[in-house]
Amino acid sequence: MNATLVRWAPAALLSVGAVFTVGIQGQRSLELREPLAVGVPEEIQGFVGRDVALSSAEARAAGVTSYLARTYAAADAAPGALPAFSLYVGYYDRQTQGRTIHSPKNCLPGAGWEALAAGTTRVSVGGADVVVNRYVVQRGTQQALVLYWYQGRGRVEANEYRVKWNLLRDAALRRRSDEALVRVVVPITTSDSAATNFAAGVAGELLPAVARSLPL
Repeated sequence: MNATLVRWAPAALLSVGAVFTVGIQGQRSLELREPLAVGVPEEIQGFVGRDVALSSAEARAAGVTSYLARTYAAADAAPGALPAFSLYVGYYDRQTQGRTIHSPKNCLPGAGWEALAAGTTRVSVGGADVVVNRYVVQRGTQQALVLYWYQGRGRVEANEYRVKWNLLRDAALRRRSDEALVRVVVPITTSDSAATNFAAGVAGELLPAVARSLPL
């Protein structure tokens, strides 16, 4: 199997596996405990957030029940300046055909980003380490560091094989498929290691904030 197939296999398997949930009847739709825009702080790491609306086409393609798209920048940032980072949280109260989480490994190339490196990194939360996906991408001369993970039903997961397995099992045994995709994008202006360290700090604040909004 060539390197390209190996790189994209988890995303493909996640998409295919999610289709099987269509045959599992009676899934519960669980509402957020509080809106994402309330649970996620408007200020993170000293940067102030500004909410961004998805277009109607983007919202339909994502199939989300609720979402939060926000850019964070210094309060005195000049108009048009690159944000310090951007955040996207897409929540699905249940997943069915046409309404499943889309892996960033599928979505970002469609937006013109080329993958340079993919792996994982650890984020410290309350004295414990959480593994999240780490992804370096490039579009033209711009490079960015992406951290993303899947959060819900009491889990934080990076491995997309396990995400698919947990989804199928919980849909069958718990009648639940509610889940959120959380993605942080940081422009690489000095080095990818510096961007990774900064993004990990942001993620450390986001993980418990998102958890407060998600169903128990």
